[in-house]
Amino acid sequence: MAAARGLFRHCPLLLPQDRRGTAYEGFVTAQGRDFHIRILLPVDFQLKNARIECSWRLKKILHGYRHTLKQRLHSCPDLVSFMVELKTVLEIALKNTQDLHIPRPPEYYSCLVRDLEILGWNKVAYVDTGLTTVRLKAEDSCGRQHLITLKFNAKYPTEPPDCLVDFPVPFAVSWMPQNSLIDIYNQFLAALESLKEFWDALDEIDGKTWVLEPENPTRSATTRRIAIGNNVSVNVEVDPRHPNMLPECYFLGADHAVNPLRTKLNNNMHLWDPEISLLQNLRELLEIDFPSRAVLEKSDFAKDCGICYAYRLDGMAPDQVCDDPRCGQPFHQACLYEWLQGLPTSRQSFNVIFGECPYCNK
Repeated sequence: MAAARGLFRHCPLLLPQDRRGTAYEGFVTAQGRDFHIRILLPVDFQLKNARIECSWRLKKILHGYRHTLKQRLHSCPDLVSFMVELKTVLEIALKNTQDLHIPRPPEYYSCLVRDLEILGWNKVAYVDTGLTTVRLKAEDSCGRQHLITLKFNAKYPTEPPDCLVDFPVPFAVSWMPQNSLIDIYNQFLAALESLKEFWDALDEIDGKTWVLEPENPTRSATTRRIAIGNNVSVNVEVDPRHPNMLPECYFLGADHAVNPLRTKLNNNMHLWDPEISLLQNLRELLEIDFPSRAVLEKSDFAKDCGICYAYRLDGMAPDQVCDDPRCGQPFHQACLYEWLQGLPTSRQSFNVIFGECPYCNK
């Protein structure tokens, strides 16, 4: 009886459907809204084996919280505790999706449609059916295509929309209640131009060298792993705010191959010229010509791991190379670490493990 009173206190609209107390049906209330629910308990009243049925609307709201609710079913001692947990999760879920349920005033739609008409429908790439998400397209001065996604809340234009862009730096909108979509669009265009030199530098690298990683770089990606030779590459991280300055460079490959490159970079740092392109600077400082895309194929540099026989493992290319000049076999770090851990002859010092090459035993 105490359990029944506790359940009635927390969920007065959820009523028992049988004498044994194994079936309950009714409504759970959160944020002033009622949602239909039915709970079926096994004869031993173990919550972990309970079955929960609910309306499609509640199921949709809780879709992303199914794992959490399953954990609660396993950990809660009784139905009352679970219903308290369920209501808490439901409150959080509703708060995260409340914009989808708040009816928007007519002024919201008239204002948004007017702004889109003034901006021009030719700049619109996508609009959802509820007029809550709009994607705009723009072209920078070099002809690159860019998108900005705007997610509106019901208080627009008093509050600005959330803006999602593929930028390497944060994009913050300056907004006043009297502003419109045109102001956001103009700020978007200005931001594109401020990043022009950064994208110019990376586009030249993408177009004139063999980039091993990332495979399909986004506009927000600031790093490029550039092939230099067989199992030798340099990872370059470019500062998007200062793209003409010397980037961070990390060489990957066998010591006998990368040590001379490190020495050249250190000795020639003073020659860096911000007036010429980043790629040309790298050529002159390292005193090399990067392998040409016109002459060689990516497969000439993209060697498979000597352990798993694949090039990509969880999206990563092989980045460890045997130091023996006669071997030079590349491996994924994860594969090599697991291999060396299994060898009785390997030794480990802190987070570094030492052992024989799986290929040449050096």
